[in-house]
Amino acid sequence: MSPAPAPAPASASASPPAPVLVTGATGKQGGATARALLAAGLPVRALVRDPDAAPAREIAARGAQLVVGDLNDRASLAPAVEGARGVFSVQLPPFVDGAFDFGAEVAQGVNLVTAARAAGVPQFVHTSVSGAGQHREVPGWAEGRWAAMEATLEAKAALQDRVRAAGFPCWTLLKPAFFMENLLPSAGYLFPRGVEGGLVTTLRPGTRLSLVASADIGRAAAAAFVAPDRFHGVELELASDYRSMTEVAAVLSRALGTELAAPEMTEEEAFAAGMPGMGVSHAWLNVAGQPARPEFARELGIPLTGFEEWAGEHLPEA
Repeated sequence: MSPAPAPAPASASASPPAPVLVTGATGKQGGATARALLAAGLPVRALVRDPDAAPAREIAARGAQLVVGDLNDRASLAPAVEGARGVFSVQLPPFVDGAFDFGAEVAQGVNLVTAARAAGVPQFVHTSVSGAGQHREVPGWAEGRWAAMEATLEAKAALQDRVRAAGFPCWTLLKPAFFMENLLPSAGYLFPRGVEGGLVTTLRPGTRLSLVASADIGRAAAAAFVAPDRFHGVELELASDYRSMTEVAAVLSRALGTELAAPEMTEEEAFAAGMPGMGVSHAWLNVAGQPARPEFARELGIPLTGFEEWAGEHLPEA
């Protein structure tokens, strides 16, 4: 009897693991997710429009495979989703003719959901925003007080509904809150006059912000892809820390080496001091806040970045 043939080496017989398709891989949330997945040893396929752009080359240098596609073009997504083990979904409304096009944001998300389902992708992780879906319960909503918030929150809620109803074997909704990155002086969000000009905002000193570090969005997404069954149906209101504006100012003061106070400004005063068009969103946070809390992520074992830690890393003392 002839001896049985030796088994082929695992490297020769085993197929490479299926990748996770990451949209927005050159942005904050998608970029953080791509980095977290690669750190966890999961292969990443990054959807990009221009593979020669510097951010695309950077994520490729980290080990991601680039695939060209456009969320506005459903047909272009078919090669991107083919054979993927999961999809990380993030959309931002394009700015067209001086206004955000939230209808286009919804269309992009629908294109991605439809393409992923058609390809039989088993897992879909979508990032939305804290409070979307509960926004209609905020006092004054029915009376039209928050009409300026309606388009963005309704778009987010519509995409959440689409993901829930799509029929993915595993799906997860991440609902991140107020980005810590908005507090970078270079962002101009709360420092339109620079650090020396102090904080400029209509957020009240006692208003508590559900703060999230973009890196923690990536960690949460990676956790979901590592354990899809555990995260199936989870709708995570995601915050890394929960601080009042008075506490935020104190942390920023220590990190920047400049004494900053949480201002008590009218909308007119804030606009005169250079605040961008954030009056309604700040008023919303003063009244409604965001339901995301750090304990929700901690209960799922997701590592979080406290605001003091984040500030020490990103806002070194001048």
